[in-house]
Amino acid sequence: MTTDLTVRAAAVDDAPGIARVHIQAWRECYAHLLPAEDLAGLQQRPREDKWRAIITAAAASNVWVACAGTDIVGWASAGAGRDDDAPRPWELEGIYVLASHYGSGAGQLLLDSAVADGGAYLWVAEQNPRAFAFYRRNGFIPDGATAAHELIGTPVRILRMVR
Repeated sequence: MTTDLTVRAAAVDDAPGIARVHIQAWRECYAHLLPAEDLAGLQQRPREDKWRAIITAAAASNVWVACAGTDIVGWASAGAGRDDDAPRPWELEGIYVLASHYGSGAGQLLLDSAVADGGAYLWVAEQNPRAFAFYRRNGFIPDGATAAHELIGTPVRILRMVR
């Protein structure tokens, strides 16, 4: 684990850094699932605006950032479960780390901050083996629920995992 990593609650001023990581992480981890031109077309400004709104509405979601020095290298968000049939009250809504920080401990620190070691659930792309293995190592197991979810216009099969 890298020792210069810190995790803290996100502030509205973090929106540009979170948006940058969001876009880059999608390009890195979804290159095999989504068309290259769609990934290339992701734009910074709309993501920043979305993250400002999410962080401002802190009662609905908790957002955490992982930093290497002052640079944001990952983020996680969690909140009250959004599904009508939520198997747990708390949902890990998203967690992404730049590929350059895979294995650094940033993902673990973010997960620990967002959901601690309590019960939670999440949705993961079926064809995202790295994420699937990470969640399994952290006690999440598939509960049999599946869905089709659109990521920038492309349907992707997702699986629900519960701990």
